[in-house]
Amino acid sequence: MVKKLKQELKKAIVAQDELIDSLVAALFVDGHILVEGLPGVAKTTAIKHLSSMLDFKFSRIQFTPDLLPSDIIGGEIYSMQKDEFYIKKGPIFADLILADEINRAPAKVQSALLEAMQERQVSIGDKSYDLKEPFLVMATMNPIEEEGVYDLPKAQLDRFLMKVIVNYPLEKEAEKAILNVFNKKFSFPKFSSSQFFNTKRQIGKITVNPETIDYIAELIIAFRKDEEIEVGPSPRASIALYKLAKFTAYENSRNFAMPSDVLKYIKPVLRHRITLDIESEKTEDEVIDKIIKKVKA
Repeated sequence: MVKKLKQELKKAIVAQDELIDSLVAALFVDGHILVEGLPGVAKTTAIKHLSSMLDFKFSRIQFTPDLLPSDIIGGEIYSMQKDEFYIKKGPIFADLILADEINRAPAKVQSALLEAMQERQVSIGDKSYDLKEPFLVMATMNPIEEEGVYDLPKAQLDRFLMKVIVNYPLEKEAEKAILNVFNKKFSFPKFSSSQFFNTKRQIGKITVNPETIDYIAELIIAFRKDEEIEVGPSPRASIALYKLAKFTAYENSRNFAMPSDVLKYIKPVLRHRITLDIESEKTEDEVIDKIIKKVKA
């Protein structure tokens, strides 16, 4: 099922393999992803096609400076006819959420989304409402906008399983492929919820041997001790690598995860969780590459 999902998405979305791989992986391991990319790189299209294939409820929230927490989670509405308050649930009550341009909204709005992401519940008035499985938030940021945007706190960034960076294709053939699929109408296969949850259970049964656990721990400690990193990754990074190693093993038709499985998603897992020293001249991805070479599996 996982391979089929990716294959179908890649037919409709050209030259964005990391986005598709990360989105599907996050869905099956109960994570959320942050996508930083220029306009028009199929971010919305990817999650809409995924929800269509799985018949999940999709909701898009456009973040703006005047957005209120109640615009996301809902609120108590007074009914004059019944002379009572009732709960109107917001767009957060869906399976797949697109939080478009999340950094355009102020902190109080982001904190409302944060509770939903972390606690899998929403508080309206004096009641809490659980968010049912599956629940995935794909938040987007536009890197070229500088006015009217708010920096996401490190604590909030840490809640995202992965950060994916998407760029425009630089190859002529890729651009031609985009034009060739532009007017095509794709008939995507449909998957049942039972297929989805059965696949999740199978991924959960994958074993992670002690050598792989040791490798994850050694990698994370190496990042925390590196002289070019001011603040290293949190324990959530270790858990993310552990869960994604199991997912990668499942993709490779194995019932156990190996150290090599840890590396497939290491950059999207760590690039938003490390703060480089101000004197470092490297990018986050370059520092990740350096430490991978130092720590032997």
